[in-house]
Amino acid sequence: MNVASDIQLTLSEGLKSLYDHNVDAGQLALQPTRKEFAGTYTFVTFPYGKISKKNPMQTAEELGEFLKSNCKAVAGYNVVKGFLNIELDGSIWNSILNGILDDKTLETPVSNGKRMMVEYSSPNTNKPLHLGHLRNNFLGYSVSKIYEALGYDVVKVQIINDRGIHICKSMIAWLKFGDGETPESSGLKGDKLAGKYYVAFDKAYKEEIAKLQEEGISKEEAEKQAPLLLEAQEMLRKWEAKDPKVYALWQKMNGWVYDGFNTTYKQMGVEFDKLYYESDTYLLGKDEVEAGLEGGQFFEKEDGSVWIDLTADGLDEKIVRRSDGTAVYMTQDIGTAIQRNKEFEGLEKMVYTVGNEQDYHFKVLFLILKKLGYNWADGLYHLSYGMVDLPSGKMKSREGTVVDADDLMTEMVKTAEDHTRELGKIEGFTTEQANELYDTLGLGALKYFLLKVDPKKRMLFDPKESIEFQGNTGPFIQYTHARISAIKRRADELGITYGAVDTGLALDSIESELIFLLSDIKSKISLAAEEYSPSIIAQYVYDLAKDYNKFYAEKQIFGDDNDKVVQFRVALSVQVARQIKFGMSLLGIKVPERM
Repeated sequence: MNVASDIQLTLSEGLKSLYDHNVDAGQLALQPTRKEFAGTYTFVTFPYGKISKKNPMQTAEELGEFLKSNCKAVAGYNVVKGFLNIELDGSIWNSILNGILDDKTLETPVSNGKRMMVEYSSPNTNKPLHLGHLRNNFLGYSVSKIYEALGYDVVKVQIINDRGIHICKSMIAWLKFGDGETPESSGLKGDKLAGKYYVAFDKAYKEEIAKLQEEGISKEEAEKQAPLLLEAQEMLRKWEAKDPKVYALWQKMNGWVYDGFNTTYKQMGVEFDKLYYESDTYLLGKDEVEAGLEGGQFFEKEDGSVWIDLTADGLDEKIVRRSDGTAVYMTQDIGTAIQRNKEFEGLEKMVYTVGNEQDYHFKVLFLILKKLGYNWADGLYHLSYGMVDLPSGKMKSREGTVVDADDLMTEMVKTAEDHTRELGKIEGFTTEQANELYDTLGLGALKYFLLKVDPKKRMLFDPKESIEFQGNTGPFIQYTHARISAIKRRADELGITYGAVDTGLALDSIESELIFLLSDIKSKISLAAEEYSPSIIAQYVYDLAKDYNKFYAEKQIFGDDNDKVVQFRVALSVQVARQIKFGMSLLGIKVPERM
């Protein structure tokens, strides 16, 4: 039974009956009642004064009386200013729990027939993935899982930045300083090997600049004249001309990087349905520029460059083609978006998971696509997120001071091992089981810490805090699941079933609050999708784990003389574990059965 829907429907009937006004039930928002007041749901009456022609308190009183008389689930109400706090009949909670126990649509959602695309990761092939990529991947993957839970067919993609001057810098440095080094000969992952030579290029480049400055050349000119940079620029020209030697080297080094990326993605627990490569997409969009020129959306300047004027929209003029006829990033992003909509028909949404330093770029991109007449542009969304800092400060990839994703994941697993051994939580585990637990806890701690913060906020990642077994952390939630799994095993040993519960049992507030939380998961999933914010799911599973631990501390699961009470408490516990497991899966996090 969906109590919230029944209340909304009755409120809609009340507005019609009392004030002769039609309001769709779905528009009548209910909020959880604040804990200091009696009630389960709160309805805010301030917006309905124009309808009732009365003050908010009178409106709330009249609607409260209507609910009490016309909705079986409502036992009473109280009014605080214009807030109508709705008190439910205690006898309905077991019926609600039985409905939740029977609901199979969490793990197997019904398709809504809609398709969307989520882009995330999108790395450069001149360096390994770093801490910022972790937040990006975890966000994009989690949003994909959240929308899948709502019945969407989600296409997960990334576009790999595999061309350009930065790629050539790694290639030049490898030719000059590499002595034929390979991932096999060095023992380095391929992405780390490419990153090593990107750093080597920067070091040698700075030395050349310093030398030129000693010869009396200004720093600005020295940066342009440094031989290494000129060689990299020449290599880029050769690559664009498909020079066989340059192209072969590019394919070889990129191949090393892709192998390295795949290893990292596997450890992260993320995946993709399709990969796009900038080397394939960088020429896309040129035809759109021509069409835009003809259609009057773009204009050409005297030097031959092509622009769009967005000043009337509160933005500025934006270049879409250089004077030499070459594309800019905006051009290829226009072309790629159009190509994707042709490849995957019926995309209702297209989500770009990219850091907030690109906010302006995506405002411009979406606006241009609308001006070009693409109706699907209304479904484009930039999942903008803040940077991740460590206590040690910012990261700089050219100087080799980036927090490497592989190293951080390995460190988190090791920290989980040390912490778990310290607390003695692996008694009776085989070595293989213990290692699996360390991996589950370490990666769970990392993912949860990065996802529990609203994506828009810049954040400080504290590895030590993230691994704690108390507080708002992944391990605390994982430990709660393991605790309930032990209860389930005990119930199985005792032959206690945990199916439908007796609807006649009287419950106290901690039990009814837990059932209310369980009933709220789908609204939380919908809200997380609407706001593109996995932090809403993270907060939900934390609240569920926290309230369950309070219940566990107050109630003996197996200690009651009434078998029906024991069966109820086991069933309630097992359902909490089920929803913790599901909620954590939406964050890409595994939960252990034993700890």
